[in-house]
Amino acid sequence: MPSPAQRHRARAMALKAQAQSEHGQAVESSAYDLMLAQLAEHRRRLHSIQSIQQKIEVKRQIVSEYDAWIDAALQEGKGAQDLVITTLMIWHIDAGNYGRALEIGAYVLVHGLQMADQYRRSPAVVLIDEISGAYLRGLVPAGSEAVEFLQAVDRLTITVDAPDQARAKLKKAIGYALLGKVKTGEAPDLDKFDQPALEAIQHWLGTALGLDANCGVKKDLERIERRINALRAAGAQST
Repeated sequence: MPSPAQRHRARAMALKAQAQSEHGQAVESSAYDLMLAQLAEHRRRLHSIQSIQQKIEVKRQIVSEYDAWIDAALQEGKGAQDLVITTLMIWHIDAGNYGRALEIGAYVLVHGLQMADQYRRSPAVVLIDEISGAYLRGLVPAGSEAVEFLQAVDRLTITVDAPDQARAKLKKAIGYALLGKVKTGEAPDLDKFDQPALEAIQHWLGTALGLDANCGVKKDLERIERRINALRAAGAQST
C-alpha cells in the first residue's frame, strides 16, 4: 500500500505527463513507462489465471492502483494516445465499475484514443458491447442506475459508427432495463406501467428490432403493443 507521500508524488508525475503530452501523440514520460510496466505485470498475472471469476476479482483489486494516472488524464489530458487509459476502461467494466468506465470512456471517445491491438474493436463498440452485454447477462442490477448507465453509453456513442447488431443489443438492453427485465424469456407485469412508459419502452425495443431482426424482442413488442392498445381503448371509453 503506497504512503500518502508516494500517492502525492505519483499524482504529481501523472499530471505533469498528461499536461506535456499532445493530442494524438503517444504519451512519453518516465511516469507512463512505469504505468506500462505495471500494466504488463498485471496482464501477466491475469493471463496465468484460468477462472474468469477469479480474473474479475483480481481486476477489482488492482484497478485502484491506476486511479492517480486516470484522474490526471481526466483533469489535464489533451488526448495523447494512452494504452493504460483504454485498457483500464475495459478492466473497470469487467470489475463492474460502470460509472468509472463511462468517465474514462467519455475521455477516450472525445479525444479519439485507440484500443490496444488485441481488443480488435473500437472504444465505442467496446462500450456498447460490454456494458449492454453485462446488463443482459444479469451482471448489472435492474433499476434506475442500470438505465442511467445504458443511456449514457447510447449518448456517448450515438454518432459513432458501430455494427447494427451491437447497437441493437444496446437498444434492447435499455428497453429491458426500463421494463425491469433481463432475460428474453421473462414476462414482466405490464399493468404496472402507464402508457407513456410503455411507449418509451416500445421505442427502444422497436429500434433494436429495426437494427437486428434476430435480436429477440418481437414477442415483447407484441405484448407491449396489445397493452398500449388496451390503454388507448380504455381512455377513449372514459371520455
